[in-house]
This record gives sequence, structure tokens and C-alpha cells, in this order.
Amino acid sequence: MEPGGGGAVAAGAGGLLYFAYGSNLLRERLLLSSPSAVRGAVARLQDFKLAFGHHQGRISPLWHGGTATIVQSPGDEVWGVVWKMNTSNLSSLDKCDRVVTCASVVWHEKVLLHRQEGVEDGIYAPIEVNVHTQAGEVLTCRSYQMRDWVCGPPSPQYKKVICMGAKQNGLPMDYQKKLEAIETNNYAGPVPVLEEIEAATKAKKTNSG
Repeated sequence: MEPGGGGAVAAGAGGLLYFAYGSNLLRERLLLSSPSAVRGAVARLQDFKLAFGHHQGRISPLWHGGTATIVQSPGDEVWGVVWKMNTSNLSSLDKCDRVVTCASVVWHEKVLLHRQEGVEDGIYAPIEVNVHTQAGEVLTCRSYQMRDWVCGPPSPQYKKVICMGAKQNGLPMDYQKKLEAIETNNYAGPVPVLEEIEAATKAKKTNSG
């Protein structure tokens, strides 16, 4: 499906739907942990806003800054991507989430909910939300909110991945501009996961060239 495209979205047998609004907007980022992921649709979460923070004031050791969460905010909206994934990738995705790198996931098996997004550690809590696709579908998804957090700006590297994902998936230009305007903490040190993502992106371009 091309960026901005529509069409019916369903998880299918043995699958799950995942609404991403943070670093996992970028396909190459998500595929590091979940190679089965297939783009479903661009979607909008109404009456929420995107925010960044630190769980219990602790900066993410992976991204060196605040990570994404969503908070209720009447009149605002968060744009993201619904991914279709196989449950066979849950184990690897769990490892990703335990270091608080993913923003939101939907499981069909409730027992697995507590293994992702740092839920077992009390970092994120699952919530059920309805997202609206550009084709007019309403999808009931599970998203995650950071618990016990304090506001904190993201690193430039984390912001870059989110903006790359927004552009890659054709999120509305007004929303992309809002993302680009997000202030960062100006961290200038190494971020190995970004290097891995950029290497994957470069390899994809080379293979398709």
C-alpha cells in the first residue's frame, strides 16, 4: 500500500494490529524487531496529543532523551500508522519494548500485554482507543501511555526517526511540520540504534537501486 492509501485493514488469522505514533512510524525501525510487519493504513487518534517524557524522571538509555507517549487532550489529534503483524514476532518485539523503544502495540493474547512496552516494569500502561483511517474506517486498537512520567524533550536522533517515519508514510503535512518543530535536548553523542536504522535504510536503497 502506498503512503496515504486507503483500503480495508484487518489483522487476519494469527495476526495483530499495532498503532504506532513514535519511532515505530519508520518501517526500518520496526523491522529491526518485527520483520513480519506490514503497513495497514495511516490513522488518526482524536482527542489525544503527542508528548515526550521520562519514566520516573529517568532518561532513556537507548535514545538519550524523552520518549513518546499520548495524553488525552480534547480537540487535539495524533497521527500514526496501523501495522499488521504476526504473533510469531512477539518475542523479539518484547525485547525491544523492555528497553522502552516502542510506542504502542496491540496483542490478541492478553497475557502478552504485560511483557511489552515495559508494562511489567510499570513504565507503560495499555489503553484501548479507536483510530480513524483516511479511508473512513474506525479501528479499535490498543495503545500505550507512559506511567509516572515527567515531561522531557526527545533527543534530536529520536525526533529524526519519528519525522522520517512520518514522511515515509505520508502523514498530513501540517502534522509533519508540527513534528519538525518539536524542541530537542540537543544531545550530540552516539545513538547506536539510529546507526542501525540508517544502515538498514541504506541497504534497502542499494538493493532496490
